[in-house]
Amino acid sequence: HESENMRSEGLMSTKSTSGFLAPCKPGDSWAVPVYPIITVEGERTSHMILISPSIKLQELYLEACKLVGVVPVSYFLRNMEEPYMNLNHHGLGPQGAKAIAIALVSNTTITHLELEDNWILAEGVMCLVQMLRENCYIQELVFNFPPSSNTLEHGNNFREETAQYFAEALVGNYRVKELDLSHNEFSEKGGEHLGQMLVVISLLSLEVNGTLKILDLSWNGFGNEGALALGEALKLNNILVQLDISSNHINNEGAGKLAKGLEVNGNLKILKLSHNPLTVEGAIALVTSIRKNPKSKMEEINISNVLVNGSFLKLLDVVCQVHPELDVIYGEVRGFISKKPEQRPDPMTLIQNYLDERKLRLWDFFRNMDKNGSMKIPVAEFRKAMMQQSRIPLDRAQIGELVHKLDRHRTGMVDYR
Repeated sequence: HESENMRSEGLMSTKSTSGFLAPCKPGDSWAVPVYPIITVEGERTSHMILISPSIKLQELYLEACKLVGVVPVSYFLRNMEEPYMNLNHHGLGPQGAKAIAIALVSNTTITHLELEDNWILAEGVMCLVQMLRENCYIQELVFNFPPSSNTLEHGNNFREETAQYFAEALVGNYRVKELDLSHNEFSEKGGEHLGQMLVVISLLSLEVNGTLKILDLSWNGFGNEGALALGEALKLNNILVQLDISSNHINNEGAGKLAKGLEVNGNLKILKLSHNPLTVEGAIALVTSIRKNPKSKMEEINISNVLVNGSFLKLLDVVCQVHPELDVIYGEVRGFISKKPEQRPDPMTLIQNYLDERKLRLWDFFRNMDKNGSMKIPVAEFRKAMMQQSRIPLDRAQIGELVHKLDRHRTGMVDYR
């Protein structure tokens, strides 16, 4: 069937002595076995390579580089058998990305692929999309590049039309667990495409094992329309665990649209929304959505630039009584700046005094939370247990301070050794 399609499209090739399909002109005959292929469109003709199981990956990559006219990346050649592949800042361009994509179609060892700052453009993305349809081993993809203070342009220049290609690729690939597309230029239309992607993945997950757990779409300028699409997606998607949409021009209206999805979503644990033009009204909408959702598993909402007020804090206290694992990271509290901060007892001192009075060790206090005895506890579990314990009276703020002390580097694990 594939050969018939190729014949109808004028994509004819013959087998070369090296085991690949050599580029040919239309009109030649097709007389070779069909294996997974990637097309590399030239200006006038289409070139095709047969990826035979007997061909070594290094040979395949070198042949692909020759075909598209690029210099092979020596680092890629040396590390093709390693699970982690870092090709950041290699200046691949769209043609170099094509060569990499051809080589990765049949690669079974690379599970983590980074392609930051390579100016891949939509042309290179199209080949990577074709590769992802065949490759079921890659689990983590990173395409972002945070701009530095002394450079104007970086990254891969993915614009809104490129988002559709990624959406199509991920709908057909059920192995990718983590995708980082931050610091691109998808805009509102791109947000809609990726939102639709989450919906389709959700529906497909009823029949296949959906795996996309972590999605980073920060610094893309989605705006409120993108937030609407993502909010609708969250109503159906029960696969995603972490979503980062920081710095996307999402205001209170967009937060309200996201909140509609959060009211029913039962799987998302981390939502990052910092550096969006939100006010306390948007913050209240987000926290209220968790209050309305008894199935919510939310552990962290990051709105670190938002100024909040006393009403927000009261609401958060109420919500945390039902969802004790929830942590909302916000900015300053309005109306409290000129007042002297309330002096609370140091939570670690309170715990130590409690232990000393009863001649107990620290482990004695934490062991009910520490199920495997490692002296390390996931932050969400620790926060929940501390909120629910009654031996030492600690409020939400004190527990937050305690978590900060015991997890200074924000590893997600409380270490009380």
